[in-house]
This record gives sequence, C-alpha cells and structure tokens, in this order.
Amino acid sequence: MRLEGKNAIVTGGGSGFGAGIARKFAAEGARVMVADINVAAAEALAAEIGGVAQGVDVASGESVKTMAEAAINAFGQVDILVNNAGVTHLPTPLEEVSEADFDRVLAVNAKSVYLTAVHLVPHMKAAGGAILNVASTAGVSPRPRLNWYNASKGWMITATEAMAVELAPSGIRVNALAPVAGETPLLKSFMGEDTPEIRAKFLSTIPIGRFSTPEDMGNAALYLCSDEASMVTGAILRVDGGRCI
Repeated sequence: MRLEGKNAIVTGGGSGFGAGIARKFAAEGARVMVADINVAAAEALAAEIGGVAQGVDVASGESVKTMAEAAINAFGQVDILVNNAGVTHLPTPLEEVSEADFDRVLAVNAKSVYLTAVHLVPHMKAAGGAILNVASTAGVSPRPRLNWYNASKGWMITATEAMAVELAPSGIRVNALAPVAGETPLLKSFMGEDTPEIRAKFLSTIPIGRFSTPEDMGNAALYLCSDEASMVTGAILRVDGGRCI
C-alpha cells in the first residue's frame, strides 16, 4: 500500500499504459480518477478499480479545468498527476505530415501538460505532490518518419526538467517515463501497419526482445510517484528494454 491515502489523476487512463498505471495505483491504495476522452473506457476501468471516471479532452482548456475541479471536489486534495494521454501521426516523411495532424499531436502531447499545470499546480502547491509525464524513447532517440511526434515528446522531456526545477521549492516533484512502444492502441500507428515482419523488425531494436507492457509502466510510475522517490525529481526514466543504449 505504497500510495495509501494519496489521490491521483491519470489522463488517458482508460486503456494502454494509462490503464496499467491506474490499476497499479489503485492496488497500492490510491484513489484514482480515470480521465479519458473515451468516457465509456474511463467508466469501465473506474468501476473495476473503485475509482472515479471523468471524460476529458486534454487539448481543451475548458475540459481540463472541468476535470481538475471534479477531482478536487471528489478527493479534496490531488496528490499525483499523471499526464499520460498521447497521440501520434502515422509514419510519414516529415514534410508530408498534414498541418491538422501536426496541430493535433502538439495539442495532445504538449499543450496538455501546460493545461494541467495551469489548472492543478496552484492547488498542488499547498501540500506538494508528484507530477509524472509519460514521454517516449522517441524524445530520447528519435526514429525517422515520426518527426513531429518525436519533437512533441522531446518537448515533454524538456518541460519535465524545467518544471522540476521551478516546482521543487513548492514540494512538487516532476519526473517522466520514456517507454518504448508497447501493446497499446497506438502500436499500430507507430509501425504504420501491424504485420509479423514489421513486428520482428521493431523488436530487433529492443535488446530485451519484447514490447513494454502496461504493467511495466505501472511499476515504474508507482516508484516515481511514491514517497520512496522523495529525492527524485527531473528524472527521465527509460522503460525501454535497452532500446536507447
């Protein structure tokens, strides 16, 4: 029960890595708001773990404000914020990515971190807490043809380090996870198409020889958001099976 008495928000919590993090947090004693643009998925997972479901579009300031207010009303205090929601564009030459796809990737992956900070950091400053940004190995070791996704995750890594320095005096720790691709709804988008040949090629770049799992992410997130990591801030923890070595 390493998060007993803690209250957490996990964006994109209805599936994939977010669901793995939400399940682990709940198992370790936290009360969890499962926030997702897919309300049905959020409700299903919240029912499973005894949490609270909240529909949210993390690229919308008004929607994020509503989420923050709902969490504060439900919990009284928000101790942990996990910025997990993310999207990508299909593997495409960088100059051929549409402006609409570029805007969507930057809004969901980067602007969302700004918006949750605007609406939750003032509240969290009163009691301290932990913010965890789910970045990617794409922000550490970029792959060709995912250029603007790579850039959005690099932005998230820099934002994490800057937030960590600024918020440390307020008792708020800010860290990031950098996972390699896993068995999530985004996997097919990263690969372009899901075939045995493409999977084998992708897996050949991961020394441990498998994709990351929601459970891997839950375990890593648990450490960084628990009091055991009280001296850890500004860290970018690679959960990548050696991909970035």
